[in-house]
Amino acid sequence: MCESHKHCGHKNGDECPFCNAVKKRKIAAENALALATPDNFPVSPGHTLIVPKRHVADYFDLTNEEKAAMDELLAVCRELLLQEDNTIAGFNIGVNNGEAAGQGVFHCHIHVIPRRWGDAPDPKGGIRSVIPEKTGSGG
Repeated sequence: MCESHKHCGHKNGDECPFCNAVKKRKIAAENALALATPDNFPVSPGHTLIVPKRHVADYFDLTNEEKAAMDELLAVCRELLLQEDNTIAGFNIGVNNGEAAGQGVFHCHIHVIPRRWGDAPDPKGGIRSVIPEKTGSGG
């Protein structure tokens, strides 16, 4: 296993679904350090992933420059999605960081999930509902 894949167990970048994203996935936007690509299993239409080009599993291991590049693409994707779909009324933005937090692909990525009125019976609490027993007031 190579050093850059020690956290995920991949033997090479070919096994990581994001390492070769430029070759295998549609790219919605990109900059020098990150790219945006549609999620293959979207929660809602327009669900996009922001992915660093360097293979790193943990968000907290990203450089400040990589975080800034990903943040830049968040803004770009928001604008692109709003231009494409006027029914979008909000967004959930999130990172599953670590297996206990639900991370399934160990190449860091940020989910940008467009939300529309009526797509959930009661969207109150948003991301807090990842642990249903803890859902309550707040945001």
